[in-house]
Formats: sequence, C-alpha cells, structure tokens
Amino acid sequence: MSRIFGVARQNGYVVRDIEAAMQHWSSQLGIGPWFYLPDLAPKDFRYRGQPSPATMSVAFANTGNLQIELIQPLNDAPSAYRDFLAAGREGLQHLSSWEENLEQIIRRAADHGIGIYHEGRLGGARFVYFATETHPGTVYEVAAPDERTWELFRKVREAALSWDGSDPIRTRW
Repeated sequence: MSRIFGVARQNGYVVRDIEAAMQHWSSQLGIGPWFYLPDLAPKDFRYRGQPSPATMSVAFANTGNLQIELIQPLNDAPSAYRDFLAAGREGLQHLSSWEENLEQIIRRAADHGIGIYHEGRLGGARFVYFATETHPGTVYEVAAPDERTWELFRKVREAALSWDGSDPIRTRW
C-alpha cells in the first residue's frame, strides 16, 4: 500500500485501439468480460491546470481483485493519455487507488511536493492524476467513486468471477 495514495486497485492502460485491446485481453489472456463505454467526455476536465475537451473510450474488467482499465483517447485535446501515446508509448500508464478522502490525499501529496496535473469527473466520481511520472509509467491516480461508480466496479468484479469466456465485450449491463 502506498503511504501517500492508498491501496492500488487498478492498472490503467492507454491504447490506440481499445476494441483490439479488449479482444486481446479476453482471448489471449482470459481476462473479461469487458464493460465498455465507447464515448465519454469527463466533466470539469483539466490538464495541467487548463480546461480541456478531451473525450475517450474506456473499458473495465477484473482479474481477481485487480481492475484493468483500458483508455483510448478519441480526440487531440490535451490530456495525459494523448501525451502518453504521442511519446510513442502504449500500455500501462497509471496505477489507481479508490479513496473517499480525496482532499486529504491531495494535501498529503502536496506535502511531498506532488501536484495534480490531470483531473475531472465521470458521473459523480472525481479522479485526480498526480505528477509522479519521473519514470515512464509511474503515474498515480486517485479516484473518489460515488455510489453508482462503486456499483459498476462491484458488477465488473462479480462478472469476472463467474465469466465463462462468452460475451467478452459488454456495452449494456
């Protein structure tokens, strides 16, 4: 567990083709089913302190207690995801913890000289990416899920526990 950010519960991968990535993870790695949100526009999205109209596709699946998130940027608006791909990378981009005390974590990070560089809201859930990438792939995100998001995450985990390999990509649930 991170002394600053809490327990890592998710690995976030930035990909160029989310549908191909979901197919790979489900058919080659046996991880699924995927809960796919093909077109998201976070509210109050800011990158390096500036508003940004970033849009993305997102998919979630679990392997045991670890959630895997796939993210594909859909436009060229400023975001950590766009910059990650522009740097020639694809793959693990962040670790994430889910905490109710987000403001306390923001203060604790600031006490360690770590600021926010990417943030927004999806539904009622706020997410914050911290400027921790002094080595590629070590960005830390903390999200404060609302009840609806917690319900989605529970559903994703439960589906993975009994998944038989059928219906690997789900857009309705």
